[in-house]
Amino acid sequence: MNQPPYPPQHQQHSLPGCWWHPDRQTGLRCTRCERPACPDCLREASVGYQCVDCVHTGQQQQRAQRSAYRRAGFGARTIAGARPSSRAVVVPVLIALNVLVYLLTAVQAADPMSNHHSALHQDGVLWPLAMIGESQWWRLVTSGFLHYGLIHLAINMIALWVLGRDLELLLGRLRFTAVYLVSLLGGSVAVFVFDDLNKATAGASGAIYGLLGAMLVAVIRLRINPTTVLAVLALNIIITFQIPGISLFGHLGGLVIGVLAMIAMVYSPERNRTGWQVGTLAALTVAMIGLVVFRDAQLADATCQIVGNQYVCYPGSGGLPA
Repeated sequence: MNQPPYPPQHQQHSLPGCWWHPDRQTGLRCTRCERPACPDCLREASVGYQCVDCVHTGQQQQRAQRSAYRRAGFGARTIAGARPSSRAVVVPVLIALNVLVYLLTAVQAADPMSNHHSALHQDGVLWPLAMIGESQWWRLVTSGFLHYGLIHLAINMIALWVLGRDLELLLGRLRFTAVYLVSLLGGSVAVFVFDDLNKATAGASGAIYGLLGAMLVAVIRLRINPTTVLAVLALNIIITFQIPGISLFGHLGGLVIGVLAMIAMVYSPERNRTGWQVGTLAALTVAMIGLVVFRDAQLADATCQIVGNQYVCYPGSGGLPA
């Protein structure tokens, strides 16, 4: 760094003292406040030299201006309108939450591979008959944080980590959380509306398939070759159809909602973009609630009876067992 020149020796007897070091005579001044300053108290600026106080004040003003600029909505943004970030926060929190719930169910059941026998699992799993007969609608959400055994949990959490990190950086924390939750709800609603009423379903797969659909929309919007994402999506759909015990409707419901939500995130017009995004997510949520209400009303007049160890429901008069 260039240092300001010292004044000639023959001038030092008539020079003022430095503002911060009065015993040091100096012929230099701050170009901003014009106070006398010795070389140790000056810093090089865009024009001339400024004293340490003026440099500190200028830095504070710049930080305040940048903060006000960001609060006003200006600055660098991703295609979804989020501020760029270098670290995912929501994804690790979601993984930790799923793992914590699994550990609680495993401790209750005293068996890590048969944790579905725990009271917490049975009270939160997606079981349509309990939802209709006893109005346990919280199962639409809680089922997305429950898993059948350690392998089921591990597969879903690895997928969440792989897909979620990049999507969170692209969408930002709030938008990513919204897409994740609305996809989770989409999978649960699809199971409730189209699947077997007496089948219990659990897992984060609906939300993860929503993230997979969101990733496909993102690569298309960014004009990246979508071949890899399409191949992964096709492979997962084939596995869903081929392996018994996997919730087909939960996966497809999450996938469809995830695609629609992501389209709103990355294709909304820049003008009033947040309004378009919030409006679309609200419309999707209202539509899913409408499907649940319709299905509930449709089954209100159903006749249910026990056949073997299962409830079987038929259209007609009557009601579901409470």
